[in-house]
Amino acid sequence: MAEKRHESLGLTDQDVLEIYKTMLMARKIDERMWLLNRSGKIPFVISCQGQEAAQVGAAYALDRQSDYVLPYYRDIGVVLTFGMTAKELMLSGFAKAEDPNSGGRQMPGHFGQKKNRIVTGSSPVTTQVPHAVGIALAGKMEKKDIITFVSFGEGSSNQGDFHEGANFAGVHKLPVIFMCENNKYAISVPYEKQVACEKVSDRAIGYGMHGITVDGNDPLEVYKAVKEAADRGRKGEGPTLIETISYRLTPHSSDDDDRSYRGREEVAEAKKNDPITKFSAYLKETGVLTEEKEKEILDKIMNIVNEATDYAESAQYAEPESALKYVYAE
Repeated sequence: MAEKRHESLGLTDQDVLEIYKTMLMARKIDERMWLLNRSGKIPFVISCQGQEAAQVGAAYALDRQSDYVLPYYRDIGVVLTFGMTAKELMLSGFAKAEDPNSGGRQMPGHFGQKKNRIVTGSSPVTTQVPHAVGIALAGKMEKKDIITFVSFGEGSSNQGDFHEGANFAGVHKLPVIFMCENNKYAISVPYEKQVACEKVSDRAIGYGMHGITVDGNDPLEVYKAVKEAADRGRKGEGPTLIETISYRLTPHSSDDDDRSYRGREEVAEAKKNDPITKFSAYLKETGVLTEEKEKEILDKIMNIVNEATDYAESAQYAEPESALKYVYAE
């Protein structure tokens, strides 16, 4: 039997099974959304496929009772870990009145749910970064023990909002974890045409913070980096920039044709590193998971996804006259 790396991180067999289940749930919701989109039932999908390990590993390392997350649009794994459900994500895909993110007003991926401290995102990329810094500053001023976790793509790491947020957090030693999910492409632009330095984490030194690049296909490696960053933040040692390296297995969104900018061989090669397959193999090698248990988990997840799809499809749309709600003071 292989060595249980997770035990050295303080994770139990049950913990790593939960991480695996959440990764698989994220993948199955995403796959279902593509089918619904291609059959004309939902208008838009922006995928988490290939990034589930980074998302769930990171979110699992935070305090889900008190920390705040400001996810970017691919972060199904983060929001599931923080308490959003398959049904709620499907309601968002179908743009129904019960969608907790926006009541069906926003396209999917604009996560927001007050009770779970998932802070609403906007369509312009990276705007969540200064918000995360502001929440961390407020927490510090109110002497609250909170960490804010904000994620973004490597394309976003070139936006002014990232640099301003990182600089402010560094100067004021705020408990912010900046996590760049580097999936190699900003829509159609490859990494080397966006960033001149070798690693996004190389930028950390410019803001006086700790920076680290980890394998985004390994949830345990990401968990360790985020846990250490959270511990530093809680001790008053300031922010951390973490870069997770993975690969976007789908086109940028359901409106993108990725064949125009990357070869099929490249995508096929990347699929050999699928984080879900790799983590499942690790769990079997360590005796945490068996073929039977894996099938049982998959069946259970598919039942949840089927129920969520049926519920969301037949749920009510918002009343047309509610379009102006939350726009003007009432």
